[in-house]
Amino acid sequence: MNIGEASEQSGLPVKTIRYYEDIGLVRPLRSENGYRDFIDADLQRLKFLQRSRSLGFSIDECRELLSLYEDRNRASADVKAITRAKIKEVDRKIEELRSLKKVLSELVTACHGDDRPNCPIIDDLSGQHDHDQLDEVSRQA
Repeated sequence: MNIGEASEQSGLPVKTIRYYEDIGLVRPLRSENGYRDFIDADLQRLKFLQRSRSLGFSIDECRELLSLYEDRNRASADVKAITRAKIKEVDRKIEELRSLKKVLSELVTACHGDDRPNCPIIDDLSGQHDHDQLDEVSRQA
């Protein structure tokens, strides 16, 4: 199948498929006229990548997962370890977002939101108020 069909069936944009080929995640055959010729195995890899990326796995993690996917002698413990590490990363990001939300909520609460030009949010962003907590959240993000 050509790249357009592979795109349609995998749910990935053509540009993404070309990128995945450039970085070696997929290696479609080439027909005599130079066009990509995707076989079922390529389509399965593309679907695997699409799902993995939708779950937040990085390109490097996808590369590792693909390697395990193709290794029939793999240990499921290896796959589980990668997924557990992803969960820890997601938990860390959730905590960072909670902290960020708290700081932003405090700034919104401090602002009168009226017609006057005084605004604690602008003051904080410009450094006119102590914003150690906001700085800490920014450094974590």
